[in-house]
Amino acid sequence: MGQQQLLLIVLGVIIVGIAVVVGINVFTASSINSNRDAVIADLTTLASMAQQYYRKPIAMGGGGQSFDASTGSGGAPWTIPAQLDTTANGIYTPTVGAQSVTLVGTGTEKNGGSPVKVTMTVSPTAISTVINN
Repeated sequence: MGQQQLLLIVLGVIIVGIAVVVGINVFTASSINSNRDAVIADLTTLASMAQQYYRKPIAMGGGGQSFDASTGSGGAPWTIPAQLDTTANGIYTPTVGAQSVTLVGTGTEKNGGSPVKVTMTVSPTAISTVINN
């Protein structure tokens, strides 16, 4: 009877250990996906703001049919508002051209040793997303 009880205890410890490892892996994967989704949501908000800027006349503080305000005089290029360039989800950097804006979002979670990274390209009529990591 002593050997059988010892065997059951060892078997129970092994099963609990496996369950803990699987739980940690599931939590990590969920955390990475959640951060990636949050970065994409933030980038989509920024992309919408850039498109609004593109459509707004320079006289009203917009770009006058360009993201860098090159179509008129006195306009400033579109920039990410200071309170949105760094959030709890990540850090966002723009590359602004006349007819496109490329937004790169770097998340706070690590995926395989490097942070979650998403690139979004904004044109006057479309938004495309590429998940880099």
